[in-house]
Amino acid sequence: MTLTELPEWQALLAHRDALGERHLRELFDVDPGRFERFSAGFEDLLLDYSKNRITGETVDLLLALARRVELERWIERMFTGEAINVTEGRAVLHTALRNRGPDPVLVDGADVMPGVRAVLARMGGFVESVHGGQWRGHTGQPIRHVVNIGIGGSDLGPQMVCAALRPCRHAGLDVHFVSNVDGAHLAETVAGLDPARTLFVVASKTFTTQETMANARAARAWLVHALGSEDAVARHFVAVSTNHQAVSAFGIDTDNMFEFWDWVGGRYSLWSAIGLPIALSLGMANFEALLDGAHAMDRHFRETPFERNLPVLLALLGIWNANFLGAHTHAIIAYAQNLQRLAAYLQQADMESNGKSATRAGTRADWQTGPVIWGEPGTNGQHAFFQLLHQGTRLVPADFLVAARSDYARHATATGATALGECLAEQHRLLLANCFAQTAALAFGKNAEAARAELAAQGLASERVEALAQHKVYAGNQPSNTLLLRQWDPRTLGSLIALYEHKIFCQGIVWQVCSFDQWGVELGKQLANRLAPRVAAADAEVTVDVSSAGLLARYHAWRD
Repeated sequence: MTLTELPEWQALLAHRDALGERHLRELFDVDPGRFERFSAGFEDLLLDYSKNRITGETVDLLLALARRVELERWIERMFTGEAINVTEGRAVLHTALRNRGPDPVLVDGADVMPGVRAVLARMGGFVESVHGGQWRGHTGQPIRHVVNIGIGGSDLGPQMVCAALRPCRHAGLDVHFVSNVDGAHLAETVAGLDPARTLFVVASKTFTTQETMANARAARAWLVHALGSEDAVARHFVAVSTNHQAVSAFGIDTDNMFEFWDWVGGRYSLWSAIGLPIALSLGMANFEALLDGAHAMDRHFRETPFERNLPVLLALLGIWNANFLGAHTHAIIAYAQNLQRLAAYLQQADMESNGKSATRAGTRADWQTGPVIWGEPGTNGQHAFFQLLHQGTRLVPADFLVAARSDYARHATATGATALGECLAEQHRLLLANCFAQTAALAFGKNAEAARAELAAQGLASERVEALAQHKVYAGNQPSNTLLLRQWDPRTLGSLIALYEHKIFCQGIVWQVCSFDQWGVELGKQLANRLAPRVAAADAEVTVDVSSAGLLARYHAWRD
């Protein structure tokens, strides 16, 4: 029986038809306790999901679907190290990387926790040596800049966390990120940096990732040219990899290589040695607080009944909106400028995980799987794409994230800049007002009667009122979730990231896809490698399609 043939799926379809076009205005009017009914908390995080087009029956039916697909059993299989990455025959144990308890975690009968703790200890010692000035470059100077060279999971997660927790950064160190094979990214990043005080972290599991190694070679050339010696490489490069031979051949001392394991997927790897730039930026104590928060969410996910389980609830709401209400995208709108990379990070986490059309059984899914994830920080987005959310023709569910406290306002006040602190506090109150107002406007909108009354109150003639009224109507009924946090700190951010990881996992289980492979990115890599000789030389004997041939011919003409 396929997913869409399940009785629980059919019951949800019938329920959707019975609900019809009931508006959120009506759902709130008939249920004064709706917020209490459809909100849930975990530590310093509150999820309000009352602004979804749901009733209690909707939630019950979605929970029944989760139980039918044996979600609870799949959760246990993941945490206990079974090879649930079925296409690659691997365990999925990013949760072990942040396991803060004494319990063992077994893979093929072996406890992986001693190895995890050993890498964390090595990271801590290295971070302490850089921060304390004991680690010095080739000319004897301490490190002032760290440049992380990676791509995908080796870039997006660490970059997002470092930006999100910028108020916690170590004052004596600036961390930069290079990912794009476009040489502009590296050139612009190192421009103005002092090579004698710059450390590069090359993050690649195999040490063969095309974009990463191209940037690493260019960074190596920049450093050697500036410092005049190949010997400088060993003091200015460290690696996060599993390939000892390639790391050594590059000139990096393998004593300065930080390992991780094949059961760590790239987009779930910031908790591993891939998080070394996070630890360097924030300090090891803050990195471990990030792990603590994620571990706390892991326990919540594993132990809490589905009715109050935040990742499960978010996952099921997303399935309701996508598969039963027809939403094709999902917006991530963080009312926090420092979370400007969160949407990009979740794009990879979600779309690389669940952007699949093949089921775990090897058949083709005839139902919608992962949505398009996108977004920008509020309030910037309000002046960009919110017009479409409010008055467009598409259903666009959204997650709104905001913190109750402002680190910047409190810091300014604590350091004696009272006037600045008051200004920043007022700005934060304005930020919160905008966030709450937008979710209300998206949910409840404004009908034609209210629009006409508003225009008439401005003294406009009746003809002008009628001409403008439709332009002032907001349909509303746009679903959203609000995640309100006490403040942005390492522990809370760790919990939030883990929340989204588990949400994505739950949706993959329901959609019957393998959320932990990424075969879809392989074909483009293979073709790029095959085309590279033809790009380098016009007469290279490489067979290409007629479109690529035309593009290559024009490229060579313009290049020459």
